[in-house]
Amino acid sequence: MTTLLAFLVALGLLIAIHEYGHYRMAVACGIKVLRFSIGFGRPILRWHFKGNPTEFVIGLLPLGGYVKMLDEREGPVDAAERHLAFNNQSLGARAAVVVAGPLANLLLAVALYAFVNWIGQEESQPILSTPVAASVAERAGLRSGERVLQAGSLEQELQEIRSFDDLQWHLTRSAIEGESLRLMVQARPEGGASREVILDLSAMANAEVNAELFRAIGLTSPFSLPTMGQVQDGSAAQKAGLKAGDVVRDIDGQAVSDAAQLRERIRKSTAGKAQVWGLERAGQRLVLEVTPQVRDEAGTPVARIGAFVGTPPAVVMVRDEPWQALVGGVQRTWELSVLTVKMMGRMLIGEASLKNLSGPLTIADYAGKSAQLGWVSYVLFLALISVSLGVLNLMPLPMLDGGHLMYYLYEFITGRGVSEVWMDRLQRGGMVALLAMMSIAMFNDVNRLLG
Repeated sequence: MTTLLAFLVALGLLIAIHEYGHYRMAVACGIKVLRFSIGFGRPILRWHFKGNPTEFVIGLLPLGGYVKMLDEREGPVDAAERHLAFNNQSLGARAAVVVAGPLANLLLAVALYAFVNWIGQEESQPILSTPVAASVAERAGLRSGERVLQAGSLEQELQEIRSFDDLQWHLTRSAIEGESLRLMVQARPEGGASREVILDLSAMANAEVNAELFRAIGLTSPFSLPTMGQVQDGSAAQKAGLKAGDVVRDIDGQAVSDAAQLRERIRKSTAGKAQVWGLERAGQRLVLEVTPQVRDEAGTPVARIGAFVGTPPAVVMVRDEPWQALVGGVQRTWELSVLTVKMMGRMLIGEASLKNLSGPLTIADYAGKSAQLGWVSYVLFLALISVSLGVLNLMPLPMLDGGHLMYYLYEFITGRGVSEVWMDRLQRGGMVALLAMMSIAMFNDVNRLLG
């Protein structure tokens, strides 16, 4: 129910903002708006505001919306109202109405990111755990306990890294770009000498953006002590005698420096083989034999012990002044928009995996998960989806706002509109392209859920 409610709220809000952008610009341009609808199909709720000719509607199917304007192409228009029809407006006015919807989504994202930046949130400190074996980070020489101070591309000025989330954003962006990321790191305790590390992420450009990407990079989580948390009844951990609060010092004689390394040792253990764990419990040294249970996860055997591993990472309050928060919101929205366009372009020419396309099932899943994590996570989820919706609608595909803008560009260059014959052909082609994208997205959704 949480997932369903969070999904419906997100969908309704983002569609309403998008259509409200079209509506407000149409009214500002002097166009008569007949209906403002959130959802399609039979209206389940409708109302009018006094003195406003527009009918406001909520449809049965909440998978989109529309703004119906007075238009001579869609029906007869009284001579006295012809100047209010959409088709009789200037090219600039028509283009402004079309672009206002995606622009509203992008402005919403700016506002949401700025709000979170201003309110602030506690985030994990950018202190590294042990890199995954054979990963890019391990080959670059990064070590457990190091703090990342700054990050940036080879060509750009380094930016301050305030949290582990900041670091993951730089990693994601550099991986998508397929470029190297320059890090300035400092060993603990703080105040020591810093050093520069280069992560070569050129091989990541075609990868799907998921947890496996961060495993390949090698930086999956912030530093956490190798301390046992809650132990499940009947688990391998309970059978071995492990208890919450135990600090793991070594496994099979090899030192364990943090929770990430401990999890990796468990994950890579051989089926049925006992491990010798050296522990510290209440100041006393203990040695226990632990035999992880191997389970099949998405076709891959993974060992588990049935206990929470690690302490909560150290956190820092990340908060900006109002002006900095707004600038940060604009910057994050712009960067996400550029990355989205580049990713779509690469998928179109086959340089990036089509598995990066997500549909309503994945969006609903993340809506529920983000809502359960708290309102800040949910607001950030809304901002991300709002950017995606804005950019998607600006794609030059018939049926989308970007397709209409292409028609207007043709009209601007040639001085005449697209003919009805070509308009019909392009609309049909756009419908086929959109259905193909939706089919791929739904296929990916089902695979993710089943996996």
